[in-house]
Amino acid sequence: MKFYIATDHAGIDYKDFIKELLESKGIEVEDLGPFTKERVDYPDYAKKCAEAVRDNKGSFGILICGTGIGMSIAANKVKGIRAALCHDAYTAAMARAHNEAQILCFGQRVLGLGVVESVIDAFINTKPEGGRHKQRVEKIMKIEE
Repeated sequence: MKFYIATDHAGIDYKDFIKELLESKGIEVEDLGPFTKERVDYPDYAKKCAEAVRDNKGSFGILICGTGIGMSIAANKVKGIRAALCHDAYTAAMARAHNEAQILCFGQRVLGLGVVESVIDAFINTKPEGGRHKQRVEKIMKIEE
């Protein structure tokens, strides 16, 4: 399993914690930046992560900004990507089970680190349910055509 991770200046403080958490679970992590707290534009990093996930089948992404909203909106503009803004373990599990989300988005200003850990665990440990949900995911993807 491989994750790409990117943030903006408002999400950078959580990045190292998340990288260490994933690596402790034997998950490969590629950090797409930024690498300083200087102000950056989140769409640039959302695009970089979403394209990496799209181009590397079977990979996943994590995007963090202040609220997670901007990152999720920007990542979902990349064709073939389903990025989900999640606030707890339940929404993260449903994003995977029902929507086959490839990218997890959340806000550093919204979630504490304990919740972040439970959200990530739910996201990586939940498999897509398929069935009626698969049909719905296919309908979502056809919207891009």
